Amino acid sequence: MRIVYSPKYDLPAHYLGRRVHPFDLRKYSRAYRQLGAWLGPRLGELTVAPPREIGREELLWVHTEAYLEMLRTPAFLAAAVEVPLVAKLPAWLTDRMVLRPMRWGTMGTVVAAREAISTGVAVNLSGGYHHAKPAGAEGFCFYADIAIAVADLRREGLLAESDRIAYIDLDAHQGNGVSHCFMVDSRLFLFDAYNVGIYPAYDRAARERIDCDVPLAGGCGDDTYLGLLRDRLPGFLDSVARGERIGLAIYNAGTDIFAGDALGGLAVSAEGVLARDLFVVGQLRERGIATAMLLSGGYSDASYRLVAESVKSLVEAFD
Repeated sequence: MRIVYSPKYDLPAHYLGRRVHPFDLRKYSRAYRQLGAWLGPRLGELTVAPPREIGREELLWVHTEAYLEMLRTPAFLAAAVEVPLVAKLPAWLTDRMVLRPMRWGTMGTVVAAREAISTGVAVNLSGGYHHAKPAGAEGFCFYADIAIAVADLRREGLLAESDRIAYIDLDAHQGNGVSHCFMVDSRLFLFDAYNVGIYPAYDRAARERIDCDVPLAGGCGDDTYLGLLRDRLPGFLDSVARGERIGLAIYNAGTDIFAGDALGGLAVSAEGVLARDLFVVGQLRERGIATAMLLSGGYSDASYRLVAESVKSLVEAFD
């Protein structure tokens, strides 16, 4: 197992604080420090650092030129991160505060996908920008890291043309950007369980692209959530694998399903979050499927600790 991390994942815009957005901009380093307290020197042995931020050429595998130019406009960024103050900042500063850390996180997803193919399981302590589209940004997501990682593996021959990919999105929000990135790609199969009553409920085309659609009612707790997951996920994986090889699974493990989350609208306990992660990765490893896990969303003070607890338990179970 590998843990992919860089201190450059943190967004240095933390001085904007929780007053304007509930996302913990230092969640990544906090999770890594907590893992260090629990795992000690073992953490260093498991850690792989992305060598650089993702480059423009690689971004163009998925995104349009026009879109990448739009990212240079602070007003456009402000709308996507839902922080009006960003519109008043110069472009060079918004790039350094917001975009550059996400380019590092995107490269982290690429590295995690490669490490998953090599070792079996890899966790990127960032990434999961599942609302980013080829020509659009929304929901605090600018780069389609999942689609870029898949493109990288295919270009490098680490995934064969015939290999299938299982994408499992358990963030509280439906991964509409991933749906749009793979709208006509029949080799990627989507499982998405999400709060049907919150953003991006308006995106009907994205929902129609999902292969196994698991809409959840607001306030859904452990028993219902885990029951649906245990009932639906094994059958989904078996149906994807029928007669074909699953070359990779990408697991978008948002912690915004937690009961204390500011945006997710669900009511899963900390114990439920851990049980979810162990179940999903366990199902994938039972089937011998290489697994890359991404953090995705999480908007509570507990998010970093929920992540660390899951990663520690995965190390104990699968390394």
